[in-house]
Amino acid sequence: MFNLFKTSPPPTLPDFSILGTDLHSHLLPGIDDGAPDLETSLTLIQELQSLGFRRIFTTPHVMSDIYPNSRNQILRKRDEVQEALDELGIEIEFDAAAEYYLNPNFAGMLKGESLLTLPGDRVLVEMSFYQPYRDLHRLLFDLQMKGYHPILAHPERYPYYRTAEDYENLKALGCALQVNLLSLTGYYGKPIQSAAKTILDLGLADFLATDLHHARHAENLRQALSHELVVKTLQASDFQKYSGGTAAGPHIRMEHG
Repeated sequence: MFNLFKTSPPPTLPDFSILGTDLHSHLLPGIDDGAPDLETSLTLIQELQSLGFRRIFTTPHVMSDIYPNSRNQILRKRDEVQEALDELGIEIEFDAAAEYYLNPNFAGMLKGESLLTLPGDRVLVEMSFYQPYRDLHRLLFDLQMKGYHPILAHPERYPYYRTAEDYENLKALGCALQVNLLSLTGYYGKPIQSAAKTILDLGLADFLATDLHHARHAENLRQALSHELVVKTLQASDFQKYSGGTAAGPHIRMEHG
């Protein structure tokens, strides 16, 4: 008998190849709260590859009091991982930038050494989850005067930013916005999911990224391929913007500069 109540299965994505590039993760061994060792680094990189990512820019924390990583230290760890990938025959484009914590120490750093950037002189930055950096507008201005283009990591996760006006103000300060894929699924909680949806609905998200730290994140990313909001977002006609296209500028590529 014909079943009038039969429904189609919910849409799913085969992988995240529609994005192709991941520009926020913590995959360098023993350098921050991400991969603790080289074996884990390689496992997580292979997880991202199996999820459809063809390019990875890993971004270890640079936080003066907790993770005082230097440019040279990050690049040495990147080379260590690349050597291991080559030895194992794992073919994926891999590079490192950094996720800089905005505080007075970073303001001092900006006056000295060159920052580790994503392509297009983009600099990934983050703030305290408790309060915004008190001189944010000045620091973002100084970054841009140095020729850098700031990207604020996971703006949806800052509880002091929740309104359309908050996100529009960040954009007006010249700051691109990078939303975490797992925020769309409710992984970090309903308020953060709602904030992420607000950013997307306003058309203010410039990038989507994994912020991958560990195997639990990887497993939840795999589950996210069947999450309604993730599927809807990545199937949208302007999906290319989330890996660096359209209004955000040229697609993220491996070359720096």
